[in-house]
Amino acid sequence: MADVLLTHSYHLYFDRKQVRKMKPYPPLGTLYAAALLRNHGFSVALFDSMLENPEEQFREALRQHRPKIVAVYEDNFNFLSKMCLHRMREVSFRILEAAKEVRALALIHGSDATDHQTEYLERGFDAVLIGEAEWTLLEMVQLLLQDPTGRRDTIRGIAYQDSSTQQLVRTPPRHLIPDLDALPFPAWDLIDGDHYRDVWKRHHGFFSLNMVSSRGCPYPCNWCAKPIYGNSYNVRSPEEVAREMHYLKQLWAPDQLWFADDIFALRPHWTERFSQAVRTLDAVVPFKIQSRVDLMTPQVAQQLAEAGCLEVWMGAESGSQEILDAMQKGTKVRHVLEACDNLGSVGIRRSLFLQLGYPGENWEDIQKTIDLVRDAQPDDIGVSVSYPLPGTKFYKMVMDELGPKTNWEDSEDLAMMFKGAYTSEFYQALHDALHFEVGLSRQIRQSPVSGHDLAGQGNRLSLETIPLATRHHLQGLWEKVADREKCCRNTNPTLVGVNAEWTCS
Repeated sequence: MADVLLTHSYHLYFDRKQVRKMKPYPPLGTLYAAALLRNHGFSVALFDSMLENPEEQFREALRQHRPKIVAVYEDNFNFLSKMCLHRMREVSFRILEAAKEVRALALIHGSDATDHQTEYLERGFDAVLIGEAEWTLLEMVQLLLQDPTGRRDTIRGIAYQDSSTQQLVRTPPRHLIPDLDALPFPAWDLIDGDHYRDVWKRHHGFFSLNMVSSRGCPYPCNWCAKPIYGNSYNVRSPEEVAREMHYLKQLWAPDQLWFADDIFALRPHWTERFSQAVRTLDAVVPFKIQSRVDLMTPQVAQQLAEAGCLEVWMGAESGSQEILDAMQKGTKVRHVLEACDNLGSVGIRRSLFLQLGYPGENWEDIQKTIDLVRDAQPDDIGVSVSYPLPGTKFYKMVMDELGPKTNWEDSEDLAMMFKGAYTSEFYQALHDALHFEVGLSRQIRQSPVSGHDLAGQGNRLSLETIPLATRHHLQGLWEKVADREKCCRNTNPTLVGVNAEWTCS
C-alpha cells in the first residue's frame, strides 16, 4: 500500500506529432514531487502515463498500490503541458474517476488546472495545487493523511470547494522556492528507464534523458504563458547541476541529455562555472538546450561547446522586427543570424522556433521570416501558429474573437483560434514548405559529396544542387503556399499589437 500514487495526464500516444517524433521523456516535475514526499517519510508509487495508456492501465496501478491519495502532478517542464491540450484534460478526468472508485482523495496540479480551477473542482478533484507545488503537495499529504476533513485554508497555494457552501476558495499564493539546491534529485529510480531506453534506441539509435538547471523565465514575451513561475527566474548552482549529470551518467548511462529549462545560460558567469564543473566532475554527457538568440555570444557558445552542448533551440519567432516588437520579444532580427553564426563556428547545431499568424502579421512580414530562415540556415526548425494561452496579454488581446474551440486537440493541430491574416490552411502549407526546405538544406550540407558548405550566413540552398524530382516537390510546396496566400486570406483580420492600440495590465 502506498500513501500517495503520483501520475500525470500527458500520454504521448494521444499526440500525433509526438508519436511520429517518438522522443519520450520521463515526467520530471512529477519525479521532483515524488522525491520530496519520500524524503519526508511517505511511501510513494508512480504511474507514468507517458508510454503506458492511462485509461487502460491506471486502474491496475490502483489495485496494486491501493493509495490513500492520488495526485495528478503534471510535468511543468514539458512545454506541451502548458498548451492545455484537450485530450490530456480528458485523461486527467478519467484518472479522477478511477481514483474516486477506490475512495482515494484526488489532487491535481498543472497549467491547465490552474487556468480552469472551477472546472476541475466541479468534476470532483479535492484540491487544485497552484504555482510551484512540491511543498504544497507535501503539506496537503501531511494534512489529509492525518485528517481528511482537516482545515485546508491553512495551506498556501491551493483552490478547493468549501464543503458547506460549495463556494470556490483560493488560499494566498505560495512563495517560490528560492534555493533550488535544497530540493532532492528527482526520484529517477521510479521510472522504467529500460523502457525509455528501448524506445529511444529503436527509433533513434541513442538514449536521451531530461534535466533542468532552472525554473521560470524573466522575459516579458506577451504570448508566453507562465501560470506556474510567473516572470521569476531561479537557478540551481552550476556545481549541483553537474553533480546530477554525473549521477545520471552513472545510473542510466544516457547518450544525450535534454535540458528542459525555458532559458538555459541566462548568465554568462553561471555558464562559465557550469562548463568548468562538468569537466572537473567528469560529468560530460552531450546535451541540448533552449535559450535566446541574444544570449548566444561567442564566449557563451565556446563554454557550452566545452561542456558538451550539441544543439541550441532558440525562439526566432519572426523575421519581421515589427512583429518581434509587437510580441515584446526584446530581440533583434540580427541576433538570430549572429547566434547561428556563433554556435555554428564551434560545431553546435542551431535550431529555431518560428511563430506564424501573430496579429498584424502580413505577407510581407512572412516573406521576411522565410528570408531569415534561408539566411540563417538552421539545422532544424519548429513551426507553430500563435496560440492564445490563458493568463497572457496576447490572450486578452484576442479573447473576444475566440470561438468554441479554445484548445488544440494535440500539438499538431495548428488551428488558428482567432481571426488572423489567413486561415489555418495557409499556415499548414507554409509549415510544410519551410520544414521540407530546411531538412533538404541540412541534408545537402551534411552530404560528404555535396561539395557545399552552407553553414555560413547568406549561403542559401541552390536549386541546381537538388535532384530533379526533389526540386519539383519543393517547388510544388511553395506553389501551394502562393496559392493559399491568395485564397485563404481573412477579411477584417485581428488588428492588434502592430496596427492597433491596446493595453493590458
